[in-house]
Amino acid sequence: MSTSSPVTAPGRSAAGRATLIGISAILMWALLAPLTALTGALPPFQTVAVAFAIGGLTGICGTLAGGRSPVRAMRQPAAAWALSVGGLFGFHFLYFLSLKSAPPVEANLINYLWPLFIVLFSALLPGERLRWWHIAGAFAGLAGTALLVTRGGGLSVRTEYLPGYVAALGSALIWTTYSLLNRRFGQVPTDAVAGFCLATAVLALACHLAWEATVWPDDAVGWAALIGLGIGPVGAAFFAWDHGVKRGDIRALGALSYGAPLISTLLMITFGLAEGHWTVWAACALIVGGALLASREMLRR
Repeated sequence: MSTSSPVTAPGRSAAGRATLIGISAILMWALLAPLTALTGALPPFQTVAVAFAIGGLTGICGTLAGGRSPVRAMRQPAAAWALSVGGLFGFHFLYFLSLKSAPPVEANLINYLWPLFIVLFSALLPGERLRWWHIAGAFAGLAGTALLVTRGGGLSVRTEYLPGYVAALGSALIWTTYSLLNRRFGQVPTDAVAGFCLATAVLALACHLAWEATVWPDDAVGWAALIGLGIGPVGAAFFAWDHGVKRGDIRALGALSYGAPLISTLLMITFGLAEGHWTVWAACALIVGGALLASREMLRR
């Protein structure tokens, strides 16, 4: 079965390469938590504004290095701008709001419903079919993520945290909608993501100036982490994800996305930013097994 964009129908090898590029975004997102922790006490919207500005400027440099015009790349339909900026900014806005309005464990778990939503809702896309192994793999990944973020404990749902839960669910739905509908804009070049990142940076800056006090890193490690965020998890990752969801196997990408919190946790443990626990290894089995199951068609190709 082929995966195709609305504009072109790439062969299996092209779709496989696009999927691998999308997977690189997941690997970069695994660095998000460790790098964010290393930035210290920087407010979230300030971090988003600076990181997206770096990511956008890096993308423009890449476009120029390739001999292409960044201005031409940004001349895209208003609908493409609304979807992309709304997806990038809306996701981060509601995600940080959920972390402030509900316990982080519950908020993070609800937010990580988006890989499951991508796998399930991809059946609504033209030319796509949802098979049992996609569903089983997605739910295995969800179970592994739940075990990972709760450390084997239970979730306590309290009504005073309802706004935070709703915000977390909203962030998951926004990212799912962005990822799926982005396939309908296959004619929009990935170079345009630089403009979307810069617009997101401006909106995040407005939120920072309205609600936060400015804080800058106090050492070289903090500055390196902030720059690393802009180049990788909040920069190149969005370019890679844009290409992957438009031309790759979006169901496999959705299931494989559960690897991000797992790899992130392992990195946090490795760098001494978090403690190890038996649930990490149990979650590893569930997440990796579920991802392999959901990606069986891609692995065959």
